[in-house]
Amino acid sequence: MEGETSWDSYSMIYFGSNIGRFGEVTKGSNVSELATISLENILPNDVLERILSFLPIASICRASCVCKRWRDVINSRRTICANRVPQKPWYFMFTSNETAGGYAYDPDLRKWYNLELPCVEKSNWFASSSQGLVCFMDNDTRSRIFVCNPITRAWRRLVEPPGVKSPDYSSLAITVGRNCIDYHVVVVKTKQVPDDFLRWELSIHVYESETELWVTMSKEVLEGWRGGDESVICRGVLYCLIHCTGAVGHPVIRHRLLMYDLCTRPQHASLMNESVPVPCFLSCGRLMNLRDKLVLVGGIAKHDRPEIIKGIGIWELHERQWQEVARMPHRFFQGFGEFDDVFASSGSDGLVYIQSYGATALLAFDMEKRQWRWSQKCPVTKRFPLQLFTGFCFLPRLQVAT
Repeated sequence: MEGETSWDSYSMIYFGSNIGRFGEVTKGSNVSELATISLENILPNDVLERILSFLPIASICRASCVCKRWRDVINSRRTICANRVPQKPWYFMFTSNETAGGYAYDPDLRKWYNLELPCVEKSNWFASSSQGLVCFMDNDTRSRIFVCNPITRAWRRLVEPPGVKSPDYSSLAITVGRNCIDYHVVVVKTKQVPDDFLRWELSIHVYESETELWVTMSKEVLEGWRGGDESVICRGVLYCLIHCTGAVGHPVIRHRLLMYDLCTRPQHASLMNESVPVPCFLSCGRLMNLRDKLVLVGGIAKHDRPEIIKGIGIWELHERQWQEVARMPHRFFQGFGEFDDVFASSGSDGLVYIQSYGATALLAFDMEKRQWRWSQKCPVTKRFPLQLFTGFCFLPRLQVAT
């Protein structure tokens, strides 16, 4: 792995109230008689905002602890948010099997931050992110859903979604509008038809932040296919990976991609008629919205032994056709050490992150530069053989609110 451990152990948002002061030192001055100059009197707000806008997110959070005035200027989120150079997406890595503790990786400064997440109680919760907001859903009841900004720690709990209770499979997706105010959350529920393994009822439920209400958009019984735990929203279209149940053990494509237009909201169109096959025999497929392009990351499984993957690929969807973007070079694939078909991957903006569940090694792929790069070494080491790690990607933003 590249480099040594590089991390800052501090909670990202702690607002202070002490006013910073500088002592003016002149020749022959008596220290006890030094005049103090308050930061309140040095810079006008517009100049201070302009200066702070050039700082990375972590430094802005630290600056908010300097004094009340700086905190208020940062909280105003005006010039600071408007003039900031957008940061690359961070990756939050859960470092425990049970609790939700973890670290966030900043690829710009190549640092890890000890970041405490609100709302989340366990590391196995569903997570989906968009434009600085992250949506979480508990893995037990599938009814407790929260939306939060990990940087500002602002959060809210949504009302319970409609549909079947305790579905067999669920997936979660969120999309934030261009105004960074409105957002939509989608929950896809799948329930097996009683006593029929081949038939599964799939339903799509959408939450609109403007109305604070859920709406059931579609409901269909799939024959030989079931929903899973992977979905994403891209350009107003919901994409879901579905799994084959009608040809177990047969060397066919095991997954297809369902599409549902959340803008036109078709009422009677068949979901299966709008589906497309995945590009190859995949394992552990993950969907991502990268700059309004639908991206699929997955392990390329062996046909005779699907539990073993021989590599990891990245594809983009163009007019219902998949185009391969990259395959992980073998030296990086070997760099994960003991690597099976289960791995975590998540992406946003122009970065794709990949990590093994069994280790903290984190690899990033830059979609624009077509470059692979290891992160700095995570400050956490594996404490026991069965300890697992996972995570999700999010954009660090101050201006988006829940």
